[in-house]
Amino acid sequence: MKKRVEDLTVTGNKRLGESFFVIKVSSSESLPEIKPGQFVQALVPDSPSTFLRRPMSVHDVDYSLNTISLLVQIAGQGTEHLSRLLPGEKLNLIYPLGNSFTMPGKGEKVLLTGGGCGMAPLLYLGRMIAESGIQPHFALGFRNRSRILDYDEFLKLGPVHLSTEDGSEGHRGFVTDIPALREGDWDRVYCCGPEPMMKSVARVCRERNIFCEVSLENLMACGMGICLCCIVPTTSGNLCSCTDGPVFNINDLKWQTSV
Repeated sequence: MKKRVEDLTVTGNKRLGESFFVIKVSSSESLPEIKPGQFVQALVPDSPSTFLRRPMSVHDVDYSLNTISLLVQIAGQGTEHLSRLLPGEKLNLIYPLGNSFTMPGKGEKVLLTGGGCGMAPLLYLGRMIAESGIQPHFALGFRNRSRILDYDEFLKLGPVHLSTEDGSEGHRGFVTDIPALREGDWDRVYCCGPEPMMKSVARVCRERNIFCEVSLENLMACGMGICLCCIVPTTSGNLCSCTDGPVFNINDLKWQTSV
């Protein structure tokens, strides 16, 4: 798939609590096909101390408005600078990058699991699954009630099962403590979030013999397989998560042998 390097126009920048925000950008040309699970590499504008682009999962796409949404957590100077972008300003992206989730077959029951900012690609995946005629279910975990992100947007697509570590909303504990994950009759589970959470979800899926794909959040510098800083050990050898991933079947990951 051909990649674009393009200055897109910021059309919105919405804060979600203290540490999260959603940037919406628009292209002057028709957007290319963007698949669920793919990501962009964003150049932080006017920030001399930020040398590397920042990888960000595609949170949502609206082809009717020609816009891409990116869910971002403030984690340093680069993302802090991006959080201050105003409508009308430009954001340079290389996109679309990486592979994508495998879409479910007709009639399959699917659960999308995620935690924190790591759940970013699940909204677009859920939208595409819903548009294919399958109702997705979501199991989302957060630290506490104030950290819950985009609940209403997910609820538009299907049932949402919540967990919070402090029990302030939904089930107390982690995503794997949500009964829907352990008890639901799922054909496929998709997961994205912190690695310990993904390993826990993968363990449950392996025990229950459920097809499971995860989207890794390895550090990336180039996003195109040149710098080799995002290598992940797999049953096929060491692969770049930016080009061979970021989506992998759990059975292909070496860390499955240790969970």
